[in-house]
Amino acid sequence: MSEKRRKVCIVTGSRAEWGLLSPIARELEAREDVGLQIIATNMHLLERYGHTVDVIRQEGFRVDAEVAMGADGDSRRDTAVATGRCLCGMADAFARLEPDLAVVLGDRYELLAVGAAATIMRIPIVHLHGGEISEGAIDDSIRHSITKMSALHLTSAECHRRRVIQMGEDPAMVHDIGAVGVANALAVEPLAKEELEAFLGVGLDRRSLVVTYHPVTADDRTPVELFGHLLEALGRFGSSTVVFTYPNNDANGREIIGMIDRFVAENPGRAVAFPSLGMKRYLSLLHYAGAAVGNSSSGIIEVPSMGIPTVNIGRRQEGRLSASSVINCRDDADSIADAVERALSECCQREAAAVDNPYYKPDTVVRAAELIATVPMEKLRHKRFFDVNII
Repeated sequence: MSEKRRKVCIVTGSRAEWGLLSPIARELEAREDVGLQIIATNMHLLERYGHTVDVIRQEGFRVDAEVAMGADGDSRRDTAVATGRCLCGMADAFARLEPDLAVVLGDRYELLAVGAAATIMRIPIVHLHGGEISEGAIDDSIRHSITKMSALHLTSAECHRRRVIQMGEDPAMVHDIGAVGVANALAVEPLAKEELEAFLGVGLDRRSLVVTYHPVTADDRTPVELFGHLLEALGRFGSSTVVFTYPNNDANGREIIGMIDRFVAENPGRAVAFPSLGMKRYLSLLHYAGAAVGNSSSGIIEVPSMGIPTVNIGRRQEGRLSASSVINCRDDADSIADAVERALSECCQREAAAVDNPYYKPDTVVRAAELIATVPMEKLRHKRFFDVNII
């Protein structure tokens, strides 16, 4: 590889995150001034979650390193231990690949290990989706920690850009490019409805519900209790087909998967579940369904651009910027059921179809790739704290 080419290493740990990063990876791969590297870790390497490292390769990319974490446990201790393993594995992978930059997106716990390894090894970090808030998850603190380790920040909205600057980051290195997930949602041509229904095994209409629910990692109540309320509410919508996507492998995620599988078994022909749908199937599903339900950031960021309402449950995403089509509700069964009924109403469907998404910006993917490829390395290697004048 020519020394003139910037070695850019994208690190990805989940199917959802890769769905967001893959168009940027494609754009970088096409550039003559970039040598693309990819490291896959965490959920990508677990059979329970679809072993989605295979998806990366099926899309034509080379995976330069796999960093196993043993992150298939179901307790907070398991998560902490797996993070330690990830730190060790990332150090080995970075030492072998010698990237000029590491690119990460979001706030997952494995990225805390990626950031620590890169910082200690003096590899500048490019961080997407910094400056956001999700007060009901430990991800909130992890996201801000990654911001402080990063040299170049690509935020999803102007208010997030201001928040990153407030944390002492140089305004010249903080760019509001919009959310890459929104760019993907608008760019993907949906699968034919009949093809998607054949894959899912259920019919789809404007009463169909897409459900993604992750453990609430900053709540003292058990995920079993909280998710049980959602399943109780879904049981009241017998005319709605329900498509579950599995939660992330946060602590207690395995218990939620077991509850999903039991609900599906008890509702044959009406409910189905998938460890991973992939970006195209997932976005196509949103195109034909009536509403997204759960507590995933996708419901806040991407779903509004698909023209359907989101029912956002509980505290996990509390504090996030959101479109008017996002219906926030408490996490008891009655509140969830009321919110779902509202989301499926003709009035709410009509309003969601015309909503403006605050995460949209033109040319998001192209701008991201251009900044990653061209910001001078000397500016990335030497960070200074930027003092904000506070009156």
